[in-house]
Amino acid sequence: MNVLLGWLLPVALLAVWQGAGMMGMLNATLLPTPGVIVEEFVSLTASGELLRHLEVSTWRALLGFLLGGGLGLAAGLWVGFSYKIERLLDPSLQMLRTLPHLAVAPLFILWFGFDETSKILLIAKGAFFPLYVNTFLGIRSVDGKLFDVARVLQFNRWQLITKLILPASLPNILLGLRLSIGVAWLGLVVAEMMGSSEGIGFLINDARYLSITSLVFVGIILFALIGKLTDSLVKLLERRLLRWQEGYQGGDNR
Repeated sequence: MNVLLGWLLPVALLAVWQGAGMMGMLNATLLPTPGVIVEEFVSLTASGELLRHLEVSTWRALLGFLLGGGLGLAAGLWVGFSYKIERLLDPSLQMLRTLPHLAVAPLFILWFGFDETSKILLIAKGAFFPLYVNTFLGIRSVDGKLFDVARVLQFNRWQLITKLILPASLPNILLGLRLSIGVAWLGLVVAEMMGSSEGIGFLINDARYLSITSLVFVGIILFALIGKLTDSLVKLLERRLLRWQEGYQGGDNR
């Protein structure tokens, strides 16, 4: 029942959208109906073009996320465990975090060219900071009373890190993982629109130049579906790793 409830609003919106289009209330060039968008999707899938672009985009997003997210996790752990390292690195990292993708994309292209390196590094730049910030905050937000328990149990430093600090900060780290994956897809769109001949971002940009609005919607919906799929996978991982955690689930949860 709860699963069906989540589909209620999207299905209702699609029905209204389709109905308005069929009654001529919408400009077909600016806002094609869902039926036309589905036809475009089927045509691209049958030709194999959509799968080719999707494979390229997925590979870029994966490499960028692994690079940026991995470095963000390592930096968050390093800074979180050391006050001196925090004073040294965190101000600079926070300054870099505020730089928007569109501002640094031209520099990445000038420095690394139009090949895959600039695209992957731009994605990695975005994926780095959510994991860095949330890992750092997770470590620093560990309840101080737990350290009193660790002293009573006579934990050594390794046990303190692996049995207390990391498990207690895991909710923040997993939240950072979800945000990092989402930002990686955003970085992918910017990277592929700035200079690319393949990928879903290129497909959207090319369709925009040719005024093929239905194709633009196909790319946007594809990004949304993939983003939702990856987010759901991380949420499933959260449920498995955080089964010990009790939290408020909503007053009307059944």
